[in-house]
Amino acid sequence: MTSLAPPVPSHLPAHLGALRASGYEARSVKAEMRANLVERLRGGQPSFPGIVGFEDTVGPQLERALLAGHDVVLLGERGQGKTRLIRSLTALLDEWLPVVDGCEINDDPTAPICARCRRLAVEQGDALPVTWRHRSERFGEKLATPDTSVGDLVGDVDPVKVAEGRSLGDSETIHYGLVPRTNRGIFAINELPDLAERIQVALLNVLEERDIQVRGYQIRLPLDLLVVASANPEDYTNRGRIITPLKDRFGAEIRTHYPVSLDAEMELIGQEAHLEAVVPRHLLDVVARFTREVRESPSVDQRSGVSARFAIACVEALSGAAVRRGAIGGEPNPVARIGDLAGVVPTLRGKVEFDVSEEGQEEETLQLLARRATADAWRSLLGGGDVRPLLASLVAWFDEGNSLLAGDGVPATTILDDLGPHDGLGRLVATLEPGMAESPGMTAACVEFAVEGLWLTRRIDKDSLNGVSRYGSA
Repeated sequence: MTSLAPPVPSHLPAHLGALRASGYEARSVKAEMRANLVERLRGGQPSFPGIVGFEDTVGPQLERALLAGHDVVLLGERGQGKTRLIRSLTALLDEWLPVVDGCEINDDPTAPICARCRRLAVEQGDALPVTWRHRSERFGEKLATPDTSVGDLVGDVDPVKVAEGRSLGDSETIHYGLVPRTNRGIFAINELPDLAERIQVALLNVLEERDIQVRGYQIRLPLDLLVVASANPEDYTNRGRIITPLKDRFGAEIRTHYPVSLDAEMELIGQEAHLEAVVPRHLLDVVARFTREVRESPSVDQRSGVSARFAIACVEALSGAAVRRGAIGGEPNPVARIGDLAGVVPTLRGKVEFDVSEEGQEEETLQLLARRATADAWRSLLGGGDVRPLLASLVAWFDEGNSLLAGDGVPATTILDDLGPHDGLGRLVATLEPGMAESPGMTAACVEFAVEGLWLTRRIDKDSLNGVSRYGSA
């Protein structure tokens, strides 16, 4: 979904007569989305661009629901991409939609439903002005909060219009809410269980009869909408905060999930993180494994979930650590290193809900899980193959009494100068970062990852103090 719509193309009809002459045929939102989705499926295009990890699970279920013309509830823990998925649905709308110029509820010029547009259609006939709305403008979204009112969603009397001299019985005195203002589009409600039950009642007609009722007005507006809601499974099923008649009116209930595979987790991190410095792929591997370790840890309250924002924030903080080191040490092209992770972990504490039995041990638990993830990534990436001779050479070098300083304040050139020449460093970089050009920062990052893994597998020793680590013989 884009924030600003592009300018309306000049060739599109500007009044009702020209619109009819163009061969325009009105169709419902769901029919429009169904046709566009079928076209995407036939062409092998992604149905929901930018959505990672749902290709074989959530995606097909949502496709079936949309093709059936169902309104949908997405159930999932925080940070599973529910809102992103909902917003991606606008890509299935037609690019441009004709509406009566100035209409608050996007009336179809060939069949207006509000009192104002019906009056204008009679008065002006084929001269009725037509404007066009881009697909990005046909999406309405409301975060359900306890203070949300019926007026916010459906509408209420507009005192300004009454003050202008109109009668309270005149339906044109209505100030429409978000739902009718999204007519002929997609309306989304995030965190639906947080909506007060008496307010949920106002949505019953919207979902079933497709109309709205405003106060005591004798008015019926047949709305054309796709309604999509999101909810946390705990709220939706256990606490019973969505009234039964409303649940019954949604045609499909679809469970979302966190990325199933490590590759999908890494792809999601790479897609969403905004980086100011290079974060090597082997660090993305570590962060992805770290996130999965936290999600599976018995020390963490699994009912609240561990959001994808946990991993994204971690990678962005690693990028920030590299920028800081570059500024302090004068590195022109800083690269994040595994030693930065220990300093980043404490900043992630607020993104995880721990079991009450872990009170006071939260940071220690996260650091332990981070080390476990690092060791797993090291075994996967460097546990065999062509780098074994280099790893053996590094162990022998440390056994000779040499030591290596690393940490968030140690420049890459210092690490490489202290290490000196070693056969196989180029092979190490090529193994961990295939396709990446060698640079002092990248080489130092790969070396630090290699020696960190040697320490985690108990082949060398490490002492850490104030963000600086000294690797030496075991």
